[in-house]
Amino acid sequence: MITIQEKPSLARRTTLGIGGTALAEVQVTDALDCFALDSIVKKIGGTPFILGAGSNILADDGELPFVLIHPNIRTEPIISYEVEGKALVTVGAGFPLQKLLYFCAENGLSGLEGLVGIPGNVGGAVAMNAGSYGVETCAQLHSIVLYHPEHGIWQVDAAAIQYGYRYFCPCENLKNYMVLQATFALTQKESNGIKKSMSLNFLKKKSTQPVAARSAGCVFKNPLGESAGRLLDAAGLKGKQMCGMAFSSVHANFLVNEGGGSAQAAFALIDCAREAVLQQFGIQLEMEVRVISWQSR
Repeated sequence: MITIQEKPSLARRTTLGIGGTALAEVQVTDALDCFALDSIVKKIGGTPFILGAGSNILADDGELPFVLIHPNIRTEPIISYEVEGKALVTVGAGFPLQKLLYFCAENGLSGLEGLVGIPGNVGGAVAMNAGSYGVETCAQLHSIVLYHPEHGIWQVDAAAIQYGYRYFCPCENLKNYMVLQATFALTQKESNGIKKSMSLNFLKKKSTQPVAARSAGCVFKNPLGESAGRLLDAAGLKGKQMCGMAFSSVHANFLVNEGGGSAQAAFALIDCAREAVLQQFGIQLEMEVRVISWQSR
């Protein structure tokens, strides 16, 4: 089933809680819905932008010329078993990532517990190759199901997927794809041990990151062999505020909305941070958070 909403608020659809309005939001709840997307987007007349749970998004202010495509395919996890000792867990892209982790823990399936505390849905975790505590989402994949306007719906095996630090590409130079389903290959372990590992990881994350704040997660990627948070801290950005936006006093690489923040203030802080780090360390920070903007930033 497809639903269309006009003038959706990005502030209400992102964890950072800022942003203007898009032209429309098109929500799909079944893979077959995707075949109608191209004609719907063309009729509305905007640029398509895939938006899941909005947990890694910085949206600009004002009216934005985008049609949000929301893959709300929330198929519950299904377990099957391989002879090589791995269990395959297949789940819809719109299923909450943390809910999947606790499902795996309850069923004694290990491999994803390092992702505890990362917000968002399964599809977004795959598309960003979300990672934490030595675990990368894409390293645990067995296969994925994608949709692309020109190629339709097809399955890609893990061996064909290219991925790296906060990078994912299902095949060379492919853009505008949408993750519909993911299958993970996990190891069978004792359930209580997995839960304990998740608990310890979450406590560590809670003590070093602003997990309860309105945030989009890490703003910048870590440069090779370096920590973006350390660079920002050393450059004096930790706790720096501007018009309701701030770099967290807990972790300098987290931009948080302290109340009444705007994209204008967020971009100003980001520009300030990049310039300070470049001047002091000669390092050009690269954005990790995805930007929805009417102009190139």
